[in-house]
Amino acid sequence: MTLSQWDSLLKHLGAWQGSFTRLSPHGEWVNDVPTCVTLAGINQNETMRQTIQYFSPDRQAVTEEKVLEYASLNRSTLFHEDGAFSQGSIQFGPLAEFGAEFGFIDNIGAVAPGNRRLRLVQLFDKTSNLSSLTLIREQRQDTFAPERPHLTLEQLLGHWHGDAVTLYTDWRSPDSFSTSLTLRVEGNRLHQSLTMPGRELTSTAQIDGSRLLFNQGPHPVQVLLLPDGASCNTPLTIPRQAPFILEAGWLIAPNLRQRLIRSYDAQGGWVSLTLVTEQKVNA
Repeated sequence: MTLSQWDSLLKHLGAWQGSFTRLSPHGEWVNDVPTCVTLAGINQNETMRQTIQYFSPDRQAVTEEKVLEYASLNRSTLFHEDGAFSQGSIQFGPLAEFGAEFGFIDNIGAVAPGNRRLRLVQLFDKTSNLSSLTLIREQRQDTFAPERPHLTLEQLLGHWHGDAVTLYTDWRSPDSFSTSLTLRVEGNRLHQSLTMPGRELTSTAQIDGSRLLFNQGPHPVQVLLLPDGASCNTPLTIPRQAPFILEAGWLIAPNLRQRLIRSYDAQGGWVSLTLVTEQKVNA
């Protein structure tokens, strides 16, 4: 049975304890704020009450609290059936701030299924440049759900087979397809090959610690390797009159990874959200 968007949201019910970690555009730590985000269903789950509490560094005092209530999801948000989602700007335009949030729930890992979330917010300033990132690492309150280590390039090398589902903003039927991703290193360069039905992409990145810079084309793209097995894939500057993507990834287990891809067309309109679930088939 196909779950509705609202039913997929309900997978996030509960109290999620963690922190909002602000990062620079290059992935450097800026600050960290302890948080607790509670999603409670009211009126027999027909309405969602979301409470966001920000704490002092020692978690002894609430420094700020926000409460939101909503009974529907707006056009800026799409949920996949496992609870993975993205919300954000539906249209890019010059001289306007732009960005998106990506969210995952570990429903398939072996360590703590259903008890850990990872979210990532990507923001661009009014000059279309990447301005800040916020990494949100959370576990269900009163559960033991350990954080993953900082993602390394070595963990990603090899061949990955993926199953992908694309949801569209115009509500047409979703598309399902297979993917194949190969990553290998030669010297200080990463070579990437991605195959999808009817399409094959190859690219090369300069390796700079936890930053991968794909700079061969007219629109440079970077991938940041982050704490808790997270990754962040963005253009450094949103291109004009060219399609682009925003992407977040999560290495849930050594051989299991998910990626969320938010795709925009050449006019800057949000078109689709793709969830790729990948298994490593060799090193």
